[in-house]
Amino acid sequence: MATPICVTCGTSFPDRPAPPPRCPICDEERQYVPASGQSWTTPDALAASHANAWRQVEPGLFEIETHPRFGIGQRAFLLRTPHGNVLWDCVALLDPATVELVRALGGLAGIAISHPHYYTTMPDWAAAFDAPVYLHARDRDWVMRPDDRVVFWEEDERTILPGLDLLRLGGHFPGGTVLHWRDAAEGRGALLAGDIVQPGADRKSVSFLWSYPNWLPLSGATVARIAARLEGRAFARLYGAFGLHIAEDASAVVSRSAARYRALLEQDQP
Repeated sequence: MATPICVTCGTSFPDRPAPPPRCPICDEERQYVPASGQSWTTPDALAASHANAWRQVEPGLFEIETHPRFGIGQRAFLLRTPHGNVLWDCVALLDPATVELVRALGGLAGIAISHPHYYTTMPDWAAAFDAPVYLHARDRDWVMRPDDRVVFWEEDERTILPGLDLLRLGGHFPGGTVLHWRDAAEGRGALLAGDIVQPGADRKSVSFLWSYPNWLPLSGATVARIAARLEGRAFARLYGAFGLHIAEDASAVVSRSAARYRALLEQDQP
C-alpha cells in the first residue's frame, strides 16, 4: 500500500504491501480508535476527495486547513519572514495546488511541529520543499516514517530563524513545543501553540490537557512549569489548534488561566 495514512489521526506510515494492523498514535490514551475501527487511505485518495483551504490571518501568516475535515482537524500555518518561510505544524494533504502555492510564496526554509499528532505526512512536505523538519528529541519514538531531513533538538529552546524560537513546554507530550514569533502582531509577538496551550471556546482563556479527546488533565505542577517557561515572552496573540486563537493580551491570558487551572485542581467542589 503506497504510504498508508491513518484516517482517524492523519499519521502516515512507510509503503508496505498492506496497511499496518494498528496505528500506535491512535492506540494510546491521548488519541483514540473510533468505534468503527481502524481505517486507512493514501495520498492519492486523500487528494481526490479533499482540498486545502488557505486564509491570511495576519500579515505574513497563512492558515492551511483541509476540507472536508480530515484526521483530528489539524491546521498548519505558513509564516513568511525576511529570512525565509516556516511551516508550523503539518496537515496530511499535500496536493499539487498546495505545492504550487507554497513555492509561489517562496518555498520553505524549515518545518517545525508541536507534537506527534501533527507529524502526519511531514516527510512528503520536507521532500517537496527540501526543508529540514525540527522535532523535539523527547518525542522521537513517535516518528512513524523516519527521514534524513528530520532534525531532533534536545534543549528547551532553539532558534530556527532570526525572530523564530522553538520552546519545549512538555505537558501534552514530553517534547510538546510552541513557536514564539517575535515580529508578529505589529511587533508585539505571537505564540503558535498547537494544543500544547489551547484557547478555550470563549477566546478569553486557555487550558492544558494530557488528552483532549479523553479529557485527561495535567497536574498543577506541570501547568505551573509551562506558565513559568512563558514568563517574560512578549506575545499579544496566541494561535491554538482547531481554529481557536486569542486575539489580544495573550501572555496575560495564559498566566491567569494557569493560575485558575491550579486553583480548580486544589478546590474541593461541592
